[in-house]
This record gives sequence, C-alpha cells and structure tokens, in this order.
Amino acid sequence: MGRFKRIFIIVIDSLGVGALEDAADYGDAGTDTLGHIAASVQGLRIPNLQRLGMANLHPLAGVEPVAEPMAYYKKLKEASTGKDTMTGHWEMMGLHITKPFRTFTETGFPEELIAELSKRTGRVIIGNKSASGTEILEELAEEEIATGHMIVYTSADSVLQICGNEETFGLEELYRCCEIAREITRKDEWKVGRVIARPYTGKRKGEFKRTSNRHDYALKPFGRTALNVLKDAGLDVISVGKIYDIFDGEGLTQSNKSKSSVHGMEQTIEIAGRDFTGLCYVNLVDFDALWGHRRDVKGYAGELERFDEKLGTLLGVLREDDLLILTADHGNDPTHIGTDHTREQVPFLAYSPSMTGAGKLAEEGTFAVIGATAADNFGLEMPEGTIGHSVLGELV
Repeated sequence: MGRFKRIFIIVIDSLGVGALEDAADYGDAGTDTLGHIAASVQGLRIPNLQRLGMANLHPLAGVEPVAEPMAYYKKLKEASTGKDTMTGHWEMMGLHITKPFRTFTETGFPEELIAELSKRTGRVIIGNKSASGTEILEELAEEEIATGHMIVYTSADSVLQICGNEETFGLEELYRCCEIAREITRKDEWKVGRVIARPYTGKRKGEFKRTSNRHDYALKPFGRTALNVLKDAGLDVISVGKIYDIFDGEGLTQSNKSKSSVHGMEQTIEIAGRDFTGLCYVNLVDFDALWGHRRDVKGYAGELERFDEKLGTLLGVLREDDLLILTADHGNDPTHIGTDHTREQVPFLAYSPSMTGAGKLAEEGTFAVIGATAADNFGLEMPEGTIGHSVLGELV
C-alpha cells in the first residue's frame, strides 16, 4: 500500500482560473472562469474552497485569502492542443494530445456523413448545425415527435449529438443510432471525440426537458494511462459521473453514473465511507453543461455554492490516509463570447488530514502531474510514452 490508501480526484468540469499564454490563438484572450464569476456576483459563498486556499491560489472578488490554508495549491497549464473534455482528462492521466479532435461548428457535418448516417439508421436527419441543446429542442423536437425524423447537431466541442424523445423515439433506438454514428465517425476526416445520446421528455414547446439518461460514446484512449496501471496492479479504480464515458471504460473497476453534480458529490461521500484501496475519479459536469455553455453566471455561481456545501461534508469524512485533489479539465468562462470552452489554466488543490504543511507550490506545464502522482503513490511506473511527473514529494 502507498503513502495514501485512497486518492479522490474531483474534476470541477470547466472551472478555469485564468487564460493560458496561447489563449488568444483559441479566441480566448482574457478569459477567467472562476475570477469573472466571483467578480460578477460579488458575494460567492464558498467557505470550504476558501479555507482550502482557492482565494490564495487565484484572486476572487468578495472571497478573502486565508492566513493558514489547509491545502497545497498550484495552477496547471495544458500541454496538449485543444480545450475539450477528453483532451483535458486524457492529459491528466498521462496522454499528450497533439492533434485536436475534429469540430464542425461552422458548417455542420459533411453531406456524405449525414447521408451515411441516415441510410444506416433509416431516419431522415434534421438539424445538422451547431446549437444549444435546449434551443434545438424548442426548434425541432415537435417535428421529430410528429415525423420520426432524427435531430443531429454539434457544438463548439468535438461532438456529434443525437436527440430522442424517450416516449416516441425510445431510449434503445436512440442508443442504437448513436452506436452507428460512433462507428461512422471513426474515420479520420470525421473523427469527433464523442457521440452523445441526448434523450428528452415533453411533447410541445416549453415542456421539453433533457433527462439523466444521456450516454457518451467516446473514443478509446490511444494509449495506456495511469488508470490502466492502477487497475493492472489490482487496485480499485472507481469512477463517478462521466469518467466512464470519457475513457470508454478503460482502466476502471467500477462506474457510478450521476444524475447531477450534487448527486455526484453525494456518491463520492458514500464511496468515502467504504473501505477500498486505490482511486476514486470524479467528474462533475453540470458546471460546464448547464451553466458554462449557456453563459449563465448566476447559475454557475449557485452550482459552486452547492458543491462547496457537499465538499464540507466530504472533508469531514476523509480519513488520515486519504488524499483529495480538486482540479478542472478546461475553462468555460460564462462572461465570454460564444458558447465554447475557454483555454485556461486549472486549479490543483491537494489536501489530506495527515499533511503537516500547506501553501503555494510552483506552477506546472501539464495536467499530467495528477495521474503521475497517483501512480507514484502506489509505487507504480507510468506507461511508456506518457507525460507528466509526480508531485507526491511536495505534499508533506
């Protein structure tokens, strides 16, 4: 067993802490997800993040730094090319992504792709553009219900999304169509990071609601990651939220699907009450999906406050030989233009009840220190070809 018996990595999806040096190349100069939220609401209530040292890490309007933070903290820069969910998470676990996944934001999907998808699913396709998931339902869901046509759309991310009404289209049929789309989009010229099933309920405009039966069909990681190493060593590798979808199940021993970010934290707290040895890897997607992409500053702030409340509960049940790491996978500044992710640094806060020290650490040039630290804790070597180095020795 390593120095820490259990490691909890919680990814607050999209909680960036300031633009990267190359952010202008992505149209993201001056972005700062957490900083701009705090400045906008002037009263962000995050006492547990505050006492860990979040305001020491990054200046936050209305949230004072603390004299004695509980955690070690630093900022991480993304080494990979891109700013999407898969790139961020894959890099955390050691993969260096140098070729971004394909996006079809400006043009929609090529006619050849749509024609093949239509032929193989037996469905007429409507939509085929970049859109908000809620807006495209208001525009086209009534037509889909009436005709049996299939809504296909994309976003600023590398995704192909298919909507299906749970009552009229059916979940199994939606999943079947998404599996076909995943197979088709494995071609290099059409290769998207994820195909996403977007089920919804309701029968008319104003009533449509997306459900928790979403399912992501991701590409498998192109190489072995820290998760594979931990699993192969006989350790528990437990996922919460969409981690399973992001890694297509690779390197995991148990998966827990979440209905919301609050539910994801409740699941994590329950898992912290179990006796296991290894890693619990958590993604909390609502910050990104419900608030960042919709440019809803107040909604994002409220989600942070709900998270902070659950974080307080988790901190109270951590054991002496536990390590908690809080981080993010990219930014999604709700005060920025458009609806895309933003190219930002992410926080790294590390806490254990057994630590005797705390405070600021030097910034890192990659998210991959996270996976490398987890592997090192259990005396394991990272796979050949991965990036990153352990910072375990800094956490004293």
